[in-house]
Amino acid sequence: MINEINQMSDQANSVSHPGVIMQISGHIAEVMILAKSACSSCQVKGACNMSEMEEKRVFIELPPEHNFESGQQVNVTMKQSLGNFAVFLGYILPFLVLLLTLIVSISTGLSEGAAGLLSLGILVPYYVVLYQLRNKLSKKFSFQLFA
Repeated sequence: MINEINQMSDQANSVSHPGVIMQISGHIAEVMILAKSACSSCQVKGACNMSEMEEKRVFIELPPEHNFESGQQVNVTMKQSLGNFAVFLGYILPFLVLLLTLIVSISTGLSEGAAGLLSLGILVPYYVVLYQLRNKLSKKFSFQLFA
């Protein structure tokens, strides 16, 4: 009973999407997820042309004794807190870096145009560092498969 309660708690704190296993190479599964925007489920989506569906592919490490097969329908789950952390790293932190750079640049007497260019330019090293840390971050952002 305690395990069932823990599973229900884990499911409440996670984001899940249906997917299909495209291929399995060793202990890595390539899973295609059909990401839908909120508009895609709207009753009048044809009237406004805003429906959007996008295929995403994720690579998930499988346990050694897995019983998954190519073509199998699965649910891909990730902790919601990790999704929030990804939004923070991808959007919020760069915005704060940009804004702080702009404020500091203008307050030190740099012209507004130069300060704006510097603020945009500072994002290049930010995203380069984020790219360099991709392997370390991929270990933190782990997905789970459920049949």
